[in-house]
Amino acid sequence: PVPLDYCGADTQGAIGYMFVQALHNEFLVRGINKPAAAVVTQTIVDRNDKAFQNPTKPIGSFMNEATAKEHAEKDKWTVVEDAGRGWRRVVASPIPQRIVEADAIHKLIEAVFVVVGVGGGGIPVIEEENGNLVGVEAVIDKDFGSSVLATLINADLFVISTAVEKVAINFNKPDQKWLDKITVAEAEAYMAEGHFAKGSMLPKIQAILRFLKAGGKAAIITNPENIGRALRGETGTWIVP
Repeated sequence: PVPLDYCGADTQGAIGYMFVQALHNEFLVRGINKPAAAVVTQTIVDRNDKAFQNPTKPIGSFMNEATAKEHAEKDKWTVVEDAGRGWRRVVASPIPQRIVEADAIHKLIEAVFVVVGVGGGGIPVIEEENGNLVGVEAVIDKDFGSSVLATLINADLFVISTAVEKVAINFNKPDQKWLDKITVAEAEAYMAEGHFAKGSMLPKIQAILRFLKAGGKAAIITNPENIGRALRGETGTWIVP
């Protein structure tokens, strides 16, 4: 099988190309004189991150048990049975520490480029004692990767685009309540009360809190079709220090 870091680089390149071409064409239509560039991005993780001892991130296609066990033996994969739907490979999802290309991205932004970067959370690499970088078999959470980049480039605003217009507490319950604006302390209280689901909203809130605690000024969570309205303060959930 192709190493995961290569897979990440391949998809970053291909999807980055799609984004940049779409932006170029849209800027032409709108008369916006701005170049766009995609940067293949490496994200440094800690080789001692506990995630490597406990892989939890399912990747790739479903397999039957025999195929999964064969990969486990032959390719040293960690495989799990996934809720009666079949078997899948799971890999580590370590916490991102640093974006290798942050300085290059910052310089491109200063030169008025619209930059597409840190795709898929970045290609996970570890830094050896001599400074060499080595790719590892892992997947980085996209929200956390974006949060680290937003901090490193001193972003004014961190926007996470997702499937809902606003964040809610008591989600899908009779007393569901949409949130327009919350502080870091309020977000932490809601988190402690278990309002945000582990696989969906929780990492987004955690990523935003990391950004705000590192000096970020504000963040928004909304869906793609409402980003414009959210930027004007008409919708979305704003999270502030």
